[in-house]
Amino acid sequence: MRWEAISEPEQSFVQQLQKELGVSSIIAALLVQRGMHTFGAARAFFRPQWQDLHSPFLMRDMDKAVARIHAALEEDQAIMVYGDYDVDGTTSVALMSSFLNEKTKKITPYIPDRYTEGYGISFKGIDVAVEKGIQLIIALDCGIKAVDKVAYAKKKGIDFIICDHHLPGEELPQATALLDPKRSDCDYPFDELCGCGIGFKLIQALSESWDEPEEKLFPYLDLVATAIAADIVPMEGENRTLCFFGLAQLHQNPRPGIQSLLGSLKKPVNITDLVFKVAPRINAAGRMDHALVAVDLLTSKDYNEVKKLVEAIEQFNTERRATDERITQEALNQIKQRKEEDFPATVVFAADWHKGVVGIVASRLIENHYRPTVVLTQSGENYVGSVRSVKGFNIYNALDACKAHMLQFGGHKYAAGLTLHKDQLTTFKAAFEKQVETTILPEQKTPVLLYDLVLPIEEVNHKLYRIVAQMAPFGPKNMRPVFCSTNCVDSGQSKVVGKDQSHLRLSVQTANGPLVGIGFGMANHFEHIKSGAAFDLLYTLDENEWNGTISLQLKLKAIRPKE
Repeated sequence: MRWEAISEPEQSFVQQLQKELGVSSIIAALLVQRGMHTFGAARAFFRPQWQDLHSPFLMRDMDKAVARIHAALEEDQAIMVYGDYDVDGTTSVALMSSFLNEKTKKITPYIPDRYTEGYGISFKGIDVAVEKGIQLIIALDCGIKAVDKVAYAKKKGIDFIICDHHLPGEELPQATALLDPKRSDCDYPFDELCGCGIGFKLIQALSESWDEPEEKLFPYLDLVATAIAADIVPMEGENRTLCFFGLAQLHQNPRPGIQSLLGSLKKPVNITDLVFKVAPRINAAGRMDHALVAVDLLTSKDYNEVKKLVEAIEQFNTERRATDERITQEALNQIKQRKEEDFPATVVFAADWHKGVVGIVASRLIENHYRPTVVLTQSGENYVGSVRSVKGFNIYNALDACKAHMLQFGGHKYAAGLTLHKDQLTTFKAAFEKQVETTILPEQKTPVLLYDLVLPIEEVNHKLYRIVAQMAPFGPKNMRPVFCSTNCVDSGQSKVVGKDQSHLRLSVQTANGPLVGIGFGMANHFEHIKSGAAFDLLYTLDENEWNGTISLQLKLKAIRPKE
């Protein structure tokens, strides 16, 4: 892997911030890298305010959405809240359905079955709405391309409000209201909200229309923070503000379902906890059973019910892990047989692979074979799959260039889903590989480890950690700072640890005494370190608590011998 600095911050801005804020050049440089060039911008970054949120009515069609919901409530109409089966979709459904349940009991949450209906709005879902006498469907985290489905619903006397954050197609659905900041005709100031974030803007608009205090919205922010963390949207602008207050809500008064998934944490909840503890378990319901189980968990206030639902979800998650490990190995075997290193992209298929884990498998394959990857399985007469990309390569654009060889596709720059007729596999594979080969840049073919700044190891201390910690919440566009320290040497106390002796407990010599770091799966570097030879480190700063004592710790990302 290449080690590469993110960017060289403009020194004039660094010096100005250093003077105005009274911080070290390290902190000033980190802020400038993240777009903070003035005192005011830095203050807003460290202290997000509720007032930083934009008026929801700046979003195109928001007034229409609010008016249609008002009419539905006044006329006692039945409403279906329809969402996708991933974390963003299930939190969106939980948010909207629980909010509207405060006003009416005629709310039906609906999430399509991943296997019988597939992604997005389905004809079956609309037929269920017809049977239940639904007159309004609020779709969240999906629907922006559902032109034919919305037209079908209209013929059945059902209106649609769509809250989506995916890129629109050439034709927009004829919905009553279509909330999507990525619409070319929408001037909303921030277009990187996730689906649950757009759902939140809708309930914010509704709450304002009823002159309710802003505190009424706070209990829903834990759902929004969970969705933002899981959907890997940029941690800037409104996302960062919503996450900041959402994490505060999780710390002060989390809903029972999320609290149960988190377990007993010794320190305040952070984004990492949501990404690695909560999100996989919520996703597991939709992957292995049905995502409505997750919605039930996220909306329940009954701790006995929550306990039973968590037990079921833990079982789903265990099954998911075993399934994705097996399929990953089968896919790796396919790659080896084909000598995939000779190809610009990875495309693998097996009819019996579990549809719910192909996205996870695609990500695993990239860890082993660094190239844009498609993992397909059979679903009825069609093949369906997930696509994952490498850093810098826009997978959505690549798929768009191959759309003649697919039935449908949708997604983002780095992740997408697609459906092919089974007769299209060969032509799609050829077209996709050709498109990747002709558009991918040489530097996108090699994995890279990015770091923020080169930092002398002697400058690592508790004060630096405390200020860096205040830069949270971390995520894309505001990643946890990664430092590079060169010419490090062993203090004589480094050792391998873990049941299988695969981890490294590093002890680096500094002028201020030994500094400890932990490197998971890095025991292979032990011999070089113990030899006394110099080495370079990439790491983030962390704290470790042991027997009631808190100490500074390096969380190692990479080690290399000094060149």
